Amino acid sequence: MEAAPEEKLLEVEGLSKVFRVRRGLVSTPFAAVDGVSFSLSAERHEILTLAGESGSGKTTLARMILGLIPPTGGRLLFRGRDVTRLSDAERRTWFRREVQAVFQDPYATFNPLRRVESYLYETAVNFQVARRAEADEPIERALNAVGLSLKEVRGRYPSELSGGQLQRIAIARALITGPSLLVADEPVSMLDASLRMAIVNLFRELKGRQSLIYITHDLATAYYASDRVAIMLRGWIVELGPVEKVLGNPLHPYTRLLRSAILEPDPSRRRERMAAAVPPDAREPLGVGCRFVHRCPLAMEICRRAVPPDVLSDGRLVRCHLYRGEAGDGRSEQGAAAIPGWAGQPEAGAPDPTGPH
Repeated sequence: MEAAPEEKLLEVEGLSKVFRVRRGLVSTPFAAVDGVSFSLSAERHEILTLAGESGSGKTTLARMILGLIPPTGGRLLFRGRDVTRLSDAERRTWFRREVQAVFQDPYATFNPLRRVESYLYETAVNFQVARRAEADEPIERALNAVGLSLKEVRGRYPSELSGGQLQRIAIARALITGPSLLVADEPVSMLDASLRMAIVNLFRELKGRQSLIYITHDLATAYYASDRVAIMLRGWIVELGPVEKVLGNPLHPYTRLLRSAILEPDPSRRRERMAAAVPPDAREPLGVGCRFVHRCPLAMEICRRAVPPDVLSDGRLVRCHLYRGEAGDGRSEQGAAAIPGWAGQPEAGAPDPTGPH
């Protein structure tokens, strides 16, 4: 008897978003997100990290998942329902209760002229979690989950709280509705190192309650917090799999380039750096081949002519011509041998979340 297929919480299928970029009198299409696919299980919670340099499409993808902007193409399903086809009432009463956001700048999240608890009460009332007179209990429960209490925040303005406290309150506000999915867009980039790790540890604790999409350009915190990681490059996911494989033993040259940029505090474990031949430029035409070809030290002629396929290699998906024609867990000997530091084993040392960034 065959096992029943795993129920999906979120399914992203070939999702794309194309913007028009105007230069003078001419506008050209620019694919901020192009054919992205992945899914999250409804039966087990996990932290999936979207990582990559600025301009890779991480935030645009997050905004589509949150229903803030419509996709140009592809499908976005939440619990089997097409998010783009929900009515306004369904978005307000169901989807936005189930999917909540945590944004980058805690100081921009709160109006400096309003007391912070007003946001918590409004969330409870607007999403029909509780009436105003009965909202203390769900608010207290959400604040306790992030290490705070209503007594600590009542009557206080944003200027009276630290950045870490404000970000915890922002997370608590998102938890009030009991969401199944949190989407956190660069939630620690505005915080110092000590507060950064406190928030990342909080996300790991919250994984017992819901799944989380964590968006960052910081591979150290991505390695520490994630179960899986998707590396994004100019609208593509170029490597997707378990974090220990993708960041501990990266296959795609772009992932290895990002890995090599992390400073290693132990000189004896220093990695060989891969030079970026050409800096990224959003104005550069995307062309017909690989979008990393102008910076890749291993570029081949086919990389300029053809879009690379998604290949299953060593327990992860990798989008690269170096691994074409593989089956199972085999690796391309040509590609593997050419990558600096490759020896068929994970590189010494993994990204250190407490090290220099």
